[in-house]
Amino acid sequence: MAYDYDLVVIGSGPAGQRAAIQAAKIGKRVMLVERQDVVGGVCINTGTIPSKTLREAVLHLSGHRERGIYGASYQVKQNITIEDLHFRTAHVIRHEIDVTRHQLQRNRIEVAVGNAAFADAHTVRIEDVPGRNIRNVTAEFVVIASGTQATRDGSIPFDGQRIMISDDVMTMKKLPRTLTVIGAGVIGIEYATIFAVLGVRVTLVDKRDRLLPFIDREITDALAYQMHEHRVTLRLGEEVKGIEPFADERGERVRVTLVSGKQIVSESALYSIGRTGATAKLDLKAAGVEADERGRLKVNEHYQTNQPHIYAVGDVIGFPSLASTSMEQGRRAACHAFNVTAESVPSLFPYGIYTIPEISTVGRTEEELTHDGIPYEIGKASYREIARGQIIGDNAGLLKLIFHLDTRELLGVHIIGEGASELIHIGQAVLAHKGTIDYFVNTVFNYPTLAECYKTAAFDGINRLG
Repeated sequence: MAYDYDLVVIGSGPAGQRAAIQAAKIGKRVMLVERQDVVGGVCINTGTIPSKTLREAVLHLSGHRERGIYGASYQVKQNITIEDLHFRTAHVIRHEIDVTRHQLQRNRIEVAVGNAAFADAHTVRIEDVPGRNIRNVTAEFVVIASGTQATRDGSIPFDGQRIMISDDVMTMKKLPRTLTVIGAGVIGIEYATIFAVLGVRVTLVDKRDRLLPFIDREITDALAYQMHEHRVTLRLGEEVKGIEPFADERGERVRVTLVSGKQIVSESALYSIGRTGATAKLDLKAAGVEADERGRLKVNEHYQTNQPHIYAVGDVIGFPSLASTSMEQGRRAACHAFNVTAESVPSLFPYGIYTIPEISTVGRTEEELTHDGIPYEIGKASYREIARGQIIGDNAGLLKLIFHLDTRELLGVHIIGEGASELIHIGQAVLAHKGTIDYFVNTVFNYPTLAECYKTAAFDGINRLG
């Protein structure tokens, strides 16, 4: 056997886990290298799971879901503290780490804790402690799933409390009364809406002139409206010139200066200008692999780098940087490496964005279809028209179908509202089978459910055809 392992995976986040488990399922010798003492990567420990659990705790304790019924003043708990939010988050993190560790154990995947770096194209050097306990392992194939880290500007005096990155949210000591969020990407906009529901006065700054440009515009316009309802100030088309802490008779605060001359003063600032690939310490040159200026790796349709036996998956390869897509990338990379047939349709990967209200989308947007000259029509259903929407108190939700004008084939589904990320999978299944909106007309949905929105939207679309 020419190599110590058939596959070495660097990183134990969703992409790395799935690559390792897929290879182990077909009998391959697999090692997974993780630099932290706990498995799960950013997803479980500081990113996806903590932020979504925080969101759920906020929705429950603030009483937000019931305010449509009981009024704007309704709250489950008065004076919500950061400790209240951390309690639920810590519980879920512990559980997910244990589940992940058990999955790796029962698939007999060897887990090595340490910093990984390439010694050559087929050799990975593992340092348990920097400079000591060095171990070299060889592998026929390597999957880089090292993830990303929050991008920092060296001129900004980050302290983890007043001036933070997204990772610092989980170690906040108290909730600010006012917050400036710099960067309206997925992470920034999620945290902006979460804090706003808690009653924090939030200002969101981004140099782009619209929110989430890869999402259907009608949906993002609806999100912007809901954010305004929660007193979020949007400063779009504005660029940040400087961020500085200061103190006065009112205490310690942060001043954000914009290029336009405006100044925003708040108790805290969250800097969320994208993420950088965690590749700086991998010594990629030793393997003949290069990263771009933001540490990301370029791959082909099989997730191979310029070295065919070295794959890269997950956030380290860039957009869409979602846990769900990363899992599938890891699985497909392992399948390709070991000649196992695996099929998926990246164009039908759903996006789930956990703002308040949440957004989920799959397929084409109106802007894309217009650009490509494809004739289409739309059908919409508002939650307030659906009995289930009234029951749960969501009067602002919206489900939108886009279908071909001539064939009536479903082309896209876009949802904003409670349960959007669950509801989207019905439309995803119809898209995968190239179904038409007539499927929704002829299908009986449970009553009362939000799924009925599909039927209502289909009828609305057919009525628009005249």
